[in-house]
Amino acid sequence: MTASDHSQAYRPVAIALHWLVAALILSTIPVGIVMLDESLSRPVQDMLFVYHKNVGIVIFVLVVARIVYRIFHRPPPLPASVPALQRHIAHFTHLALYGLVLVMTVSGFVYVRAGGFPIEGLDALGVPPMIPLNEELSKAAQRVHVTVRIPLVVLILAHVGAAAYHGLVKRDGVFTRMAPAFRR
Repeated sequence: MTASDHSQAYRPVAIALHWLVAALILSTIPVGIVMLDESLSRPVQDMLFVYHKNVGIVIFVLVVARIVYRIFHRPPPLPASVPALQRHIAHFTHLALYGLVLVMTVSGFVYVRAGGFPIEGLDALGVPPMIPLNEELSKAAQRVHVTVRIPLVVLILAHVGAAAYHGLVKRDGVFTRMAPAFRR
């Protein structure tokens, strides 16, 4: 990456939001799997549920902030060396990632609130449930939440794979736009 390529990097706010959201999402995936393990003690399960629900709210807020930030601060263009098809795939993947993360967080929220369960962080702030108790709605939201996790994980793996490909194989500056620590 040349000195002129540094102008093609994402802004620090976009980078910070990206890595914070990524870390939080990657932490909720194993927690979401482990918390359902019936062999765990109830206090451990409860702690994992509390973490998963509350981090989901934080992820929602941060993703909305990312989307708003992105609307007002367009991302830097991809290097000219990236073929048009890859550009289209990258654009679709980013849109799908944003969309699926929003669907996951909203469906989780609806599942929990319509089921009458607390979201401790919001409750502590005095935020009302905003969703009426409704078992059918809760179950429908749960089905959405469970179904969307698979395509979300697949897209995350594709995104990480593409980043690794650009960072380790192509070394074309695509990866370092979002990972300034790896710039030369």
